[in-house]
Amino acid sequence: MSNTVTFEQIDQSAMTRRQYSIMAAAILADMLEFFDFFLLGFILSFIVGPWELTYNQTAFLLLTSGVGAIAGGYAWGYIADRIGRRKVFIATVLTFSIATGALALVPEGSWVLLGLLRFVVGFGVGGLYSVDLPLVQEFVPTRKRGFLGGLITVFIPLGLLLGSVLSSTLGPIIGWRGLVLIGILPALLSLYIRAVVPESPRWLIHNGRRDEARRAIAWALNISPEEVRLPEEVPVVRTNWRELFRHRRSLVVSWLGNLGAQTSEYGIILWGPTLLVLVLAISPAEAAFLFVFVSLSGLAGRIVFSVLSDLLGRRVSGGLLGFGGALFLVLAAIVPSDAFIAGISVFYLLMMLAFFFTDGGFAIVGPYAAEVWPTDLRTSGMGSAYGFGGLGKIFGPVGLALIAGSSQIVNPEATTAGLTPGFIFLACFAALAGLVYFFLGIETKGKSIEEIDAELQIKGKQLTPSS
Repeated sequence: MSNTVTFEQIDQSAMTRRQYSIMAAAILADMLEFFDFFLLGFILSFIVGPWELTYNQTAFLLLTSGVGAIAGGYAWGYIADRIGRRKVFIATVLTFSIATGALALVPEGSWVLLGLLRFVVGFGVGGLYSVDLPLVQEFVPTRKRGFLGGLITVFIPLGLLLGSVLSSTLGPIIGWRGLVLIGILPALLSLYIRAVVPESPRWLIHNGRRDEARRAIAWALNISPEEVRLPEEVPVVRTNWRELFRHRRSLVVSWLGNLGAQTSEYGIILWGPTLLVLVLAISPAEAAFLFVFVSLSGLAGRIVFSVLSDLLGRRVSGGLLGFGGALFLVLAAIVPSDAFIAGISVFYLLMMLAFFFTDGGFAIVGPYAAEVWPTDLRTSGMGSAYGFGGLGKIFGPVGLALIAGSSQIVNPEATTAGLTPGFIFLACFAALAGLVYFFLGIETKGKSIEEIDAELQIKGKQLTPSS
């Protein structure tokens, strides 16, 4: 291979097995982290009765991990810009896996300690999500960055599926304490990352560590370091969290895009089964079965949006996820509850279509939140966006509970009178995501990270559209 400018070598070369191995590590980490993250839902089925947990205690346990994820996104994102992506990747995997395993040692009835450990699990999960996508993006070719970033998100729901399978098959045998001990296994992944995966070459160059950057690129492309020619030196910039607010456009797009997407997403997830019971007059077990297909529509959406990311671009795809989700949420809000097509509830079909966009769109939401920030602020920006958007995990279900007149968020009670305004409420947040992505988004399709950095220095601080 001839000596070309460093990142042109990455762009012009075919993907190597080593680059795919970085992707595989990120995919496995995300899948296992969300297995750990959602494990509490399965644990509660074992302990609510024996521990005699009240509704408020249960709500506390469910909220702690979400609050931890918000804090983790902010904190670990900033740390990763200061000390590197790889170190934080390892630290976050260890954090959430060890904290999950420690749940097995919680004394019977100690729900406060259980909640504190769940906060630590969420703190690690929020950090990993904010650093693994940027690490992959900084190693892969520009032409595939959108698709590969989206593809990582496709496997996240499989963590929930893994939890369902293990809980139903092994739970009765090993109990909930045995289940959480399985949650330690992701820690083994950190050993692989520590031994094999190098630091991001882009982060290394921006921090003046050029020899290490040369070796990292050589490792990824499976060539000798002598074949790698580094670009001109760039100034070393020490990350300052306050710099996020100088990139106003990046902040508005990533923060509000995440808020809109997460609010509509988690509103459907937490209230969907209950609404199916209400509208279709079926049992909770039947609603849970039907919701499996709602989840599968979201999985299909993630695959489709991964492709659309590089095909249509981030702005158009982001607008599509928001406006498409809003459209079908509104239609679900106004459709008569007794409307059926070929024996299938129209409301149910519309919920599936809405979830195709709101959940599937996360193939855009996560990767794009990293792309719109310059290299020296990439994980700080993405982590802050994930943290701010995490408020949607509260706004979505709480907003629906207030509109429906329910004091219960964990096991909500809805009314048909609250269905229409409730879904329109979620549709407004989905539309918010579509508006900011389409009209304020910074198009990153086909642009190298260095080109994006240069553009952000000129236009990223403005609140005006660009191509």
